[in-house]
Amino acid sequence: MRIRIVDAFTDRAFAGNPAGVLLLDSFPDDERLQKIALEVNHAETAFAHPLPEGGEADWALRWFTPAAEVNMCGHATLATAHVLHTTGTHEGTVRFATRSGVLVATPGEDGSITLDFPTAPLTSVGVPDGVADALGAEPLSAHDTGPNVGDLVVELADEKTVHGLNPDLRALGAYSERGIIATARAEDPTRGYDFVSRCFFPNVGIDEDPVTGSAHTALAPFWSERLGRPVLTGLQASPRSGRVRTELRGERTLLSGRAVTVIEGELLA
Repeated sequence: MRIRIVDAFTDRAFAGNPAGVLLLDSFPDDERLQKIALEVNHAETAFAHPLPEGGEADWALRWFTPAAEVNMCGHATLATAHVLHTTGTHEGTVRFATRSGVLVATPGEDGSITLDFPTAPLTSVGVPDGVADALGAEPLSAHDTGPNVGDLVVELADEKTVHGLNPDLRALGAYSERGIIATARAEDPTRGYDFVSRCFFPNVGIDEDPVTGSAHTALAPFWSERLGRPVLTGLQASPRSGRVRTELRGERTLLSGRAVTVIEGELLA
């Protein structure tokens, strides 16, 4: 098996969100997939295999964290599309059959890749007791993101507060299926982004995710409503950092970014 490590939502190595990518002939058993993902030990490892021609999708795609299989992953989908295109394995738009339905990735002339994902159905909820203490900051609002994303979005007072978070990760795990998305409006939009976020996912073995495509399917409708524009750019303010361009199209959200392959090798076990 060839295995590649790809940095997604970035145009330079050692930034953005790294993902393992394995292109297979078929999926082995789930236990083996989980062991490989644990060995890779990045936020997600993507496994894909080609499907017969003439169907609704071109490739089957699954995503595993070191601890569990997940329903949706943006950066590992971007990484997989990048590998398919840069290796000449698939040309043009690619359709992936996933747990979240058929997801489409389209390469752009500028080297970017645009993902077509379902928009997360946001539901306003009361800020749960204890979230402020666990985050170390008082949320202004909270929203549930539905089953595909499985997070709680919490809006904070300002960008500085998001950057300064040092949460109690053990405590955060009690408030959603996957974790917490903390977000705030950009302090200075002339810097090239409209909002900031950080994502903490202790329930799937990820303390802080570097750049989270799936989270932006919730952040896009959240901030498009507030800022009055369908097209926005989000900065995920993790130590590795990365930017995601979002375009809200009703029940679908387009996520655009670049990717860089940094390691290629052979899985021997």
